[in-house]
Parts: sequence; structure tokens; C-alpha cells
Amino acid sequence: MSGQTATVSPLDFYEVMERAHRIGEQLVASEEMKRYLEFRRRMEQDPEAEAKIASFNRMKEAYEEVQRFGKYHPDYDRVTREIRQKKREMEKVATVAAFKKAENDLDELLYRISRTIADAVSASIKVPSNNPLYELAGGGCGSGGCGTGGSCGCTVKKGI
Repeated sequence: MSGQTATVSPLDFYEVMERAHRIGEQLVASEEMKRYLEFRRRMEQDPEAEAKIASFNRMKEAYEEVQRFGKYHPDYDRVTREIRQKKREMEKVATVAAFKKAENDLDELLYRISRTIADAVSASIKVPSNNPLYELAGGGCGSGGCGTGGSCGCTVKKGI
């Protein structure tokens, strides 16, 4: 083959999109997704969870205001302590804890799929994750995968 170069056909975008669609269908049908949806439904129908989430979200607004000024805000210590307490109270509710577990399981599945696709292209591609251990391995959104709606833009439904 001296003097000849191999030609590579261009990426068939339609085929890639079809495969992505099939992966999406498989994700929707996965046990992880079914558990996530079921536990989210249970949490949303639980009056105790609803009350704790609402209380946390109200405190989160105060916390965000205090964060604008940092430790120099007169209420910084109190609000920081209270937001942690509200979060612990919220996470102790059985339906919230079950939902968080199902959410983490689904997130792990999505990460593994994304990581597999990225690695097929290059091992240096970063893949967003909410798991700080993946951050140490070079993945993630670059700001800790916080899941709190912070500077990285991660968001979590209803402040959880």
C-alpha cells in the first residue's frame, strides 16, 4: 500500500443518533430508572418528606443570601449550622433516603454509560459525575459534582 492512504467514511450521524435513542430506551426500561421513579413518587406523596423538603428549601434561601457575604455576614454561623441540621432532618426521612439511594444508583448507571462512550473516543475526556471519587480520577464537571445548584450548575429536584 505504498503511496496510498486509507479513506475513512464520515461519521454517520443518523446511525449514532439511532444508537443513542436505543440506549435511552434501554435506560428508561432499566431497573434503576423504575426504582428511581417509584421512590420519587413515594417521596412526593409523603407529607413528612414534603414538609422537611419545604423547610430545607426555605432555609436554603437564607443560606444563599448569607453565602453572598460569606463568613462576614452576621448570621453566617447560625445559618450554616441550621442548613446542615435541616439537611440531616430531611435525609432521615425514610422516603427521602430511599429516593436518594435510587437516584445515586441511576446516576452511577448514567456515569458508567457516559464514561464508556467517552473512553471509546479518548481516555482524557471528562465525564460529569456527582460522585467525588470520580473527580479524583479526573472525571466530573470540574467543581466537585456537587449536586447542590452551586457554581458548577448541578441541580437537584426540590433542593435535595
